[in-house]
Amino acid sequence: MTFLDVRDLRVHFPTDDGLVRSVDGLSYRLERGKTLGIVGESGSGKSVSSLAVLGLHKRARISGEIWLDGEELVGADEEHVRGLRGKKMAMIFQDPLSAMHPYYTVGQQIVEAYRIHHRVSKAVARKHAIEMLDRVGIPQPNSRVDDYPHQFSGGMRQRAMIAMALSCDPELLIADEPTTALDVTVQAQILDLIRDLQREFGSAVVIITHDLGVVAELADDILVMYGGRCVENGPSTEIFDNPQHPYTWGLLGSMPRLDRERSDRLMPIKGTPPSLINVPSGCAFHPRCAYAELVGGACGYEVPQLREVGGGHQVACHLSQEQRHRVWHTEIEPNL
Repeated sequence: MTFLDVRDLRVHFPTDDGLVRSVDGLSYRLERGKTLGIVGESGSGKSVSSLAVLGLHKRARISGEIWLDGEELVGADEEHVRGLRGKKMAMIFQDPLSAMHPYYTVGQQIVEAYRIHHRVSKAVARKHAIEMLDRVGIPQPNSRVDDYPHQFSGGMRQRAMIAMALSCDPELLIADEPTTALDVTVQAQILDLIRDLQREFGSAVVIITHDLGVVAELADDILVMYGGRCVENGPSTEIFDNPQHPYTWGLLGSMPRLDRERSDRLMPIKGTPPSLINVPSGCAFHPRCAYAELVGGACGYEVPQLREVGGGHQVACHLSQEQRHRVWHTEIEPNL
């Protein structure tokens, strides 16, 4: 059964320079116990869409529908949504050092998050905080609970942030770039921790990242965003084995591979992500796409719609299925 159902979500920010269309018609579904990976470059709308789910935008124009366990959140009472945050849905923020308050100890912040939703004494909440720190693998939790965020290493702060997010057993966990700026071994530990805790709590998990490698084994489904829109989504095995969108090809081409020899350098995506104030007409990716000329100019004026290509796999691209199949198998895949 669908636990999170996002339908035609639009998040726009009025500014002096114009309207920033950060998310412009995003739809996806997520079931309990499943993991969705949302990938794309910086500025593609990944974090903005998830902050909208938690109701954390104050000055944005939000339209569309966000259904959480059968309850519509867009336009819902702000106090009611605040009551759901932490208990029913929680977020692991991108930078724990700025997300955690420097003036309070790590333990005080977990205690506060727990007591907002549970009527318990400070002593009971403190014991729970120590248990959570122990559960996420922080050594000597009885003493570290009284440390301040700056006394933790980057990996330990990320674990403490996870402990805080999970303190009330949320049914939806959103992890925003949970491994950014961490070394590779700590990255693997954090991802294993999220996977283990998901099995324990049965949560639905959304992982936001720019790195397809992060979600390679963790995500059941992958949603690729570009210019505030979804350009491709489907089961992770399909996205890796049979990607359909030129942007996804570019992300895969810029990812190191350990399962095969590579003679050439990594292939970066040419150009830069578009301004969300002046998104290119038609397909937003067409100024950077090496295959736009194959469709006779349609990419420049017509926005491609998501179309099913089989097995729950959808793509928004003007290239025909035959063209995509030929390009992937003859030009892209042999060079990965």
